[in-house]
Amino acid sequence: MRNERILISGASIAGQSLAYWLARHGFRPTVVERAASLRVGGQGVDVRDQAIEVAERMGIMSQIRSAAADVTGMQFVNVTGDAIARVDMQKIKDKYDSAEVEIMRGDLVRILHDSNTGVEYLFGDSIQALDQDDDGVTVTFEHGTRRRFDLVIGADGLHSTVRRLAFGPERDFVRHLDHYFAFGNADATLGPDRWVTVYNTPGAMAGIYRSGNHAQAKAYFMFRSPLLDLDPRDAAAARAVLADRFGNESAWNVPALLDGALADPELYFDSLGQVHMTSWSTGRIALVGDAAYCASPASGAGAELALVGAYRLAGALAAVNGDHPRGFHDYEQSHRALVDRKQQIGPNLRLMVPKTRPGMAIRNALTRLSVLESMAGMERIMAPKTSDPLPDYPRTQPLSPSTTGCSR
Repeated sequence: MRNERILISGASIAGQSLAYWLARHGFRPTVVERAASLRVGGQGVDVRDQAIEVAERMGIMSQIRSAAADVTGMQFVNVTGDAIARVDMQKIKDKYDSAEVEIMRGDLVRILHDSNTGVEYLFGDSIQALDQDDDGVTVTFEHGTRRRFDLVIGADGLHSTVRRLAFGPERDFVRHLDHYFAFGNADATLGPDRWVTVYNTPGAMAGIYRSGNHAQAKAYFMFRSPLLDLDPRDAAAARAVLADRFGNESAWNVPALLDGALADPELYFDSLGQVHMTSWSTGRIALVGDAAYCASPASGAGAELALVGAYRLAGALAAVNGDHPRGFHDYEQSHRALVDRKQQIGPNLRLMVPKTRPGMAIRNALTRLSVLESMAGMERIMAPKTSDPLPDYPRTQPLSPSTTGCSR
């Protein structure tokens, strides 16, 4: 096997999935993660369509179903908290016999991590520099050590360090979608069990997500805005922006939701953006998941693209015995159509965050008439399917004993 030593940056859904498949194809993956331990926070994500098949081939689909978020649907409320419109997503799934599962991101990451063997983990570190040549890539880590790898894969999200180092500045690839998004912990008594409850003002929303299988609720916020001069890793600045945007809102449970989110040490705040690239590889370095083709949370497709993309990337490399130019090319050729389709998010943002009060009224009327439920159901039936079926790749056993959980 050529190019056995592969460094993956990022231990989220794409990175964990890629490590799983690489190890089972006989490669020797190492995962470096900036966080000191596995990051198990986050919002609900959908495992659907070909991602279900990938999970079944990994033998984890039953665990995913057992850990499902178990959310019935979404309701929109007025200033006093009275429901003015509802979308019953469970009814849609039942009507169209949907097999998709919504699961909290952290639960999926934990399931993937626990399934990995033959994988070295380096927690609490990150890549500082990449120097590739004809024979491999010399990686300098933030803590000062240097190691040599055959290939490097960036699975490090929208603000990918690997992409910046190997391809160029973020502004060349990330398209801002004119919104910012935040979520953090919330008092579960602020919303009904198994429902997502949303309150809108023109150009903004605040809500609470109550999973049926989790005691901890999540507060959600979204608002329209041009791109801000803000470092996404600057937690204090992010809290200041969120507090400024929603601090004067007194309706419904918005003040309590804001207090809970701002007090959460794991508060997530970022712009909504998409990544568009003409190529996902350069030399011995490639990208997978959000780092290469983020479709934004508004698409609901992040987990699907990560799981399927990781499966195809590892399999494509294995199919050509580690010949990376051919493997990277085949991965992109097989996965590009799905990415292009999932990045067409349609009216999702306008429905969640109407720009005007008339827009809010129209959205609510459509919901009360069950138009949105019909649209959601037809989308599942009429959406074009990926032209190429999920391929079978030859699998071998890991080359080395399990080092799962190893850290520097």
